[in-house]
Amino acid sequence: MRFGRREFLALAGGFASSAALPKLSLAENPPGRPLHGLSAFGDLGYEAGFSHFRYASPDAPKGGTFNFQPSYWFFNQNTQTFNTLNSFVRRGDAPPRMENCFDSLMVTAWDEPDAIYAHLAESVTISADGNRFTFRLRPEARWHDGSPITAADVAFSYRTLKKDGHPQLLLPLRVLEDAVAEDDRTAILIFDGTQSAQAILTIAATYPILSSEWYEPRDFLASTLEPPLASGPYRVGRFSAGSFTEYERVENYWAKDLGTVRGLDHFDTIRIEFYQERQAGFEAFKKGNITWREEFTSKSWVTEYDFPAIAEKKVVKRLFDDEARPSMQAMALNQRRERFRDRRVRDAISRCFDFEWTNRNLFYEAYQKSHSLFSGSPYETAGPPVALERALIERLGAAHELPEGIYDDAYQEAPSDGSGRDRTRRRTAIGLLNAAGWSNDNGTLRNASGDTLDLEILIRSSVFERVYNPWVTTMRSIGINASLRLVDPAQYQARTASFDFDMAGYALNWEATPVNSGLENAFGSGSADVEGSRNWPGTADPLVDAIIHEVGAAANREDHRTAMRVLDRVLRLRRDWIPSWTSANHRVAYWDMFGFKEPKPDYFWPVERLWWVDQEKATTLGKA
Repeated sequence: MRFGRREFLALAGGFASSAALPKLSLAENPPGRPLHGLSAFGDLGYEAGFSHFRYASPDAPKGGTFNFQPSYWFFNQNTQTFNTLNSFVRRGDAPPRMENCFDSLMVTAWDEPDAIYAHLAESVTISADGNRFTFRLRPEARWHDGSPITAADVAFSYRTLKKDGHPQLLLPLRVLEDAVAEDDRTAILIFDGTQSAQAILTIAATYPILSSEWYEPRDFLASTLEPPLASGPYRVGRFSAGSFTEYERVENYWAKDLGTVRGLDHFDTIRIEFYQERQAGFEAFKKGNITWREEFTSKSWVTEYDFPAIAEKKVVKRLFDDEARPSMQAMALNQRRERFRDRRVRDAISRCFDFEWTNRNLFYEAYQKSHSLFSGSPYETAGPPVALERALIERLGAAHELPEGIYDDAYQEAPSDGSGRDRTRRRTAIGLLNAAGWSNDNGTLRNASGDTLDLEILIRSSVFERVYNPWVTTMRSIGINASLRLVDPAQYQARTASFDFDMAGYALNWEATPVNSGLENAFGSGSADVEGSRNWPGTADPLVDAIIHEVGAAANREDHRTAMRVLDRVLRLRRDWIPSWTSANHRVAYWDMFGFKEPKPDYFWPVERLWWVDQEKATTLGKA
């Protein structure tokens, strides 16, 4: 079971730091000459003029429809409903995959941890000071109406997104001083000197380029169902708000023969249908109305995938390895509510959740307990700090207050006895709450002002009720006034974006090489009051800010890994987020009508861009 936004390439908040960060490694990304690719630490796996990415399939057939339920989404997108096609602002609920309609200056390689390659631009040139990036656009680049994409469009896009974009787009651009068009084919991004190497990669490779002419008479911030003029491999096709949306492959896509695209995007139509409840979507899959599904409910995976199409081998049920990226699945306790500001309160609430019992009785032992916000990666630390970590901690300690326990083994919550009624954990939780000023008054906890300790867990689907009801019961047994609140998907999106909740769950996969801008979005002081950011708890800690700065300042992978591990130690001790559980696999079921290349890419897995219809298999199933 996942909470939701499990994937994003790096579009997260970014903030200027007081001290300058090192630029991209100029030894491997030399200034003054056009480059076909960039990497944070100089590693590029593809040479100039490469024909296609290794994970692409140039010989695969085109055609058919891919009808699926997306397992990740970006910005203001929602998998349960939609009411706007404007995906790049905070307002409204947009359908997933709108980003596939737009091109970017460069694109990420899904089989490399942090390499990007020229796409809409044919090259990028770095200035000697590392603050100006000059992009030479490809002359063949076209909007879907056939008009040329110009540097004016690039400048408009970055300026507009810096001013009015969704926080995941807006915040990283704080380090961008200006975007200018030198001529029709030359766009320059000018940075203020505080940008990190990793932030440059995010800004160059994952930002949509918008048509300045199309948006000129329109309000960029408006919620609208007018399909935007775009330039990517797909365009918006048929749709019905809140019901379904289709994306049509652009047959004459200007970039279809570029190495960055060749061998991708095989389906003529990508169709997404929207269901407010999981069961309705599952029933549609069983009938074959949906043909690909990732299952996030472990109970269903074990007990419900026994329908006729499985027995008849028309549907394949399979585990795929998760990506080699750090993952985070955790509950956020909103410290904008004063009652959750004391770490001891947050710790006590965490101890009321019995993972061992839940995993055995509700999850069919499908998960492992997560203790880190960077699970399954080299950034998940263990034991006491090693020498490099200790040196960084000591240096930071000269200017910042260090948390108690920073030199001990990395914090992790002790397991329960698995009974669902672990008295030791309850006694510990009560002791923590008493120490924080909450005392029992006839079965209800109150503070010195007589206020009760209220906690509402916000959820967007009834599937979470069975998981969290035992947690609520345990909290209520020690005097916490706990409850669940199920809201519709649009309300959930609005309430979490405006931080109108006590506790809510969040899941995502970080970029393979986490960037300081993404970390600042989730943990930095500068994002604590920015609605729509990932900083759901409202973390505002100068020490955390300083460590994130060190991540961005890393001159090599070893320094980067050291800073990330120290960040992991501090975040575990703070308990702003309560890590929950993790899994090493994707649980996927699909109607046996597809072809795909194995192994899948290590760092990103957009199935709708990689798979294709196997005509022979589809004919056998009657889905040709």
